[in-house]
Amino acid sequence: MLSACLLAPVAHAQQPAALPPQLQGFDAYVDRTRSQFDVPGIAVAIVKDGQVVLERGYGLRELGKPDKVDARTLFAIASNTKAFTSASIAMLADEGKLRLDDRVIDHLPWFRMSDPYITHEMRIRDLLAHRSGLSLGAGDLLYWPTTTYTNKEVAERLANVPIKGGFRYQYAYDNILFGVAQLVIEQASGMPYKQFLQQNFFKPLGMDDTVYNSDDLKSGDDVATGHSKADFKDLRPAPRMTWSNVGGAGGIYSSVHDLSKWVRAQLDGGVISGEGDSAKRLFSAKRQADMWTMLTPIPVSDPSVPELAAVKPNYFGYGEGWMLSDYRGHKLVWHTGGWPGMVSRITLVPEEKLGIIVLTNQEVGAAFNAVTMRALDAYLGAPETDWVAAYAKAVAKSQGDADASWKKHVAERDASAKPALPLSDYAQTYRDAWYGDIVVSQEHGKLVIRFSKTPQLVGDLTPWQHDTFVVRWRERWLNADAFLTFNLDADGHIVDAGIKPISPLTDFSFDFQDLVLKPVKQD
Repeated sequence: MLSACLLAPVAHAQQPAALPPQLQGFDAYVDRTRSQFDVPGIAVAIVKDGQVVLERGYGLRELGKPDKVDARTLFAIASNTKAFTSASIAMLADEGKLRLDDRVIDHLPWFRMSDPYITHEMRIRDLLAHRSGLSLGAGDLLYWPTTTYTNKEVAERLANVPIKGGFRYQYAYDNILFGVAQLVIEQASGMPYKQFLQQNFFKPLGMDDTVYNSDDLKSGDDVATGHSKADFKDLRPAPRMTWSNVGGAGGIYSSVHDLSKWVRAQLDGGVISGEGDSAKRLFSAKRQADMWTMLTPIPVSDPSVPELAAVKPNYFGYGEGWMLSDYRGHKLVWHTGGWPGMVSRITLVPEEKLGIIVLTNQEVGAAFNAVTMRALDAYLGAPETDWVAAYAKAVAKSQGDADASWKKHVAERDASAKPALPLSDYAQTYRDAWYGDIVVSQEHGKLVIRFSKTPQLVGDLTPWQHDTFVVRWRERWLNADAFLTFNLDADGHIVDAGIKPISPLTDFSFDFQDLVLKPVKQD
C-alpha cells in the first residue's frame, strides 16, 4: 500500500496557472482521488473553446522515487491510440487511397477470418467498429502480454480465432482488428505506421514528445511507470511492455500537453491551422462526422451502485475508434485505455468545445472516471457530486463480488478428488490452433506451464480437484490466475485442455477461454 506521505498532495515542479472559477478545489479533488484509489500519479488537461484551461500533473511518476508527474510526463495511452488509427484511415480516404467500404481483402489479399463469409464481406469500416463476430478480447493473447509474433503473424492467425457471434450483429470489443487496420494503412500509404503517425499527426500537431510505442522511449525521458496491485492487493511497479506487433490498437505513449493539441484538433473538426480556404486539415468534416456516428449499438445497463445513477446514458455505442454516449443531455465522444499499470480516458463534448484528458499510472478506472466526471460537471453546470465516494463504492462492490466468487469455488471444491493420471502424463506439449504451442513440463516433482511465444506467461500448476489445476503465474502483477482443466477419453488419455480465468476482475485481454489445447503427437 502507498504510505500516507506519498499520498499527501505534492508540490508541483512549477507554479501552475490560476484555475478558472469552475475548477476551484480541483487540485485537492485530484489528490483525494489519488489517495482513495492508490494512484501514484495522475496528469490532467482540459481544453475549452480552443484554449487549454488546465494542464498539470499530480503525484509521482514511480512509487518510492522523487520524480513528480507534470504536464509533459509520458503515459501509455493504450486504446486511446485507436482514434489515431481511425483518423489515419479517414485521412487516406480523403486522399482517395482507400474507401471505408473497400473489402479488407482488396488491400490485404492474404487476410482471413475463420468464417469464409466474414473474410469476403469484412470492410475496412468493420475493422474499426467491434462488430466482427469475434468474442470479447479475442486473440489478445497473441500480443498480451508481449509476444514474439510480428504484426502480420498476429493478423494471419486470425484465420483460426473462433467466431462466437454474428457478423455485424452485436458489440464485442477487440484489439486485433485494429492491428489489421494498421496493416491496411501501411499498404495504402506505402510507409510504416510509425512513420505515418509521425508525418501526418505528431509533427503537424506539434506533439513533439509523443512516441509510437514504448520501444521509442529513451533513458532520461519524462515517463511514468505503471503500477499494479499484485494479487489485487499489493501495489508495485509493473514491468514496461510494448505492443510493437499491434501498435494500431494501443501502442502510443503521450502526455496531456501533447494530447491537448490532438483534442483541440478534434474539437475544431480536424482543422489545425488557418481559416477558410487556408485552413490545414487532418481530415474532412465529413470523415469526422462518420467517425462520430454510431455503427455498433451497445446495450445500456444499470450502474453497479445507485450512487452512479446519473452516469447512466440514454444511448451508448461505438463509432470508428470512439465511444459515443450522452451525459445530462450532451453528446459525449470518448475512449478509455488500459495497459499493464496504466489506464486513461479522453472525453470530448463537441457542442461545448470541451475536452478532458486524464492519464494515470495505476490500473483503476475509477480514478480517471472520478476526475473526468468532476470536470464535466464543472463545465456543464451540473449539481456537485462526490464522484470519488461513488466510484469507491463501485470498486468495493466489484471486489466483494470477486471475493464471493472465490468463496463459491472453495465451497464447491472436493479437495479429496485427486488427478486421474500421474503428473508426468500431463507433462506434454499442447497446441492451440490460433495461439500456438503451450508446454506443460514436470520440474522438481511439480507441473509448470509455459506459453511458447509469451515469456511472461510462466505458471506453476497446483491440483485443484479431479483433472483441474490452478495456474499461478509467477509474474504476480498479471492478476490472471486461471483454472486449467484436462479432458480425458474413456481410456484415460488426454483429449484436450481448456483454461479460464479464476477472478472476474482479471482483464478480458487474457482470453484464455478461447484456447483449446490439444496434445501434440510425438513422432
